[in-house]
Amino acid sequence: MEKILEVEDLHVTFKTYGGEVKAVRGVTFDLNKGETLAIVGESGCGKSVTSQSIMRLIPSPPGKIASGAIRFKNKDLVNISEKEMRTVRGKDISMIFQDPMTALNPTLTVGKQLIEGIIQHDGSTKEKARKRALDMLNLVGIPDADMRMKNYPHEFSGGMRQRLMIAIALVCEPEILIADEPTTALDVTIQAQILDLFKEIQKKTDVSIILITHDLGVVAQVADRIAVMYAGKIVEEGTRREIFYQPQHPYTKGLLQSVPRLDLIGGELVPILGSPPDLFSPPIGCPFTARCDFAMEVCDKIIPREKKLSNTHKVDCWLQDERAQKLKMMVK
Repeated sequence: MEKILEVEDLHVTFKTYGGEVKAVRGVTFDLNKGETLAIVGESGCGKSVTSQSIMRLIPSPPGKIASGAIRFKNKDLVNISEKEMRTVRGKDISMIFQDPMTALNPTLTVGKQLIEGIIQHDGSTKEKARKRALDMLNLVGIPDADMRMKNYPHEFSGGMRQRLMIAIALVCEPEILIADEPTTALDVTIQAQILDLFKEIQKKTDVSIILITHDLGVVAQVADRIAVMYAGKIVEEGTRREIFYQPQHPYTKGLLQSVPRLDLIGGELVPILGSPPDLFSPPIGCPFTARCDFAMEVCDKIIPREKKLSNTHKVDCWLQDERAQKLKMMVK
C-alpha cells in the first residue's frame, strides 16, 4: 500500500505556570492511501494534540513541536514555513473539528464559506466555485442545496452542521481528512448517519482518514487500523480485527471491557480504576503501571520496548517480553 503520511517520534510540549506538559511523547505511525486510521484513548491522552500537530495548529507559545518528523509525500511539515503550510491546509490535508458551531463562521452564509475556500486554494472563478460547492453539499446529503447555500450556520441542526463541516473540509479535494471526535455531540441515530457518510465519501473520493475518538463503538464501524494512545504514547497498534479480537495491552483490554455490548445485556461494565499519570512529570517506566492488574517490578522502572506481533500488530508492554512469556508458562 502507498504511504501518504508518516509521523515519526513526535514530541509536543506546552509551557505553563506549573511547568512543562509533555503532551505527546514519541508518537510514530503512518497512514496509507484510501484507509481509515483511528486513534483512540481517554481524554487528555494526546490524540487531539497529535492531529493538531499534523495541521501545524499548535498554539505557539505555549505549545511547540519539540522534535520528530511529519512527512507528507516526503515533505517534512515540521520544518516548512507557515506560508508553505497554508497551501497544505485545506487543499492537501483538511480537518473537521469537534464542535461544528464554533468552527463555522456565524456571520457568513454557508455558500460564502464554501466558495471562499475553493477560490483561495484553487483560484477558480466564482461560478465554478459555486458549482463545486453545490456538488459537495449534495454529496454530503444536505437537501435543497441551492436554497441552503444562502442560510447561516445557526439555521442548521447539529447533524446538518456536521455535514457542512465535512463539505467544507472536502471541497478542495484533500488527500487526507482528519476528523477530531466528529460524532461526540450527536445523538446515536445521527452518529450512524455521519459514519455511513464517511464510508460513502471514502469510496467515492479515495480520501485517507484519521479518526480521533474515545468511542470504540465508532471505531468498530469505520476503522481499517487502530492506534491506542495512553499518556502521550501509542501503546498498541493493529488492524480492527487484531485490536478487537486479539488485544494484547492491558489498557486496550480495559477499554474494550468498558464498552457496552448487546450480547452482555444486564452485565456490569468493568471500569479502568485510577487516573492517567501527570504529564508534567511522566513516569520513567510504562505509563499504565499504576492502573495495571498485571504490573511487574520492571514496568515501573523501564519503558517497554515495542514488540511486533505481526506485520500489522505491535504493542509496547513488558508482558510480551520472552522472559515474561516463559514465566507465564511456568506458572501454568
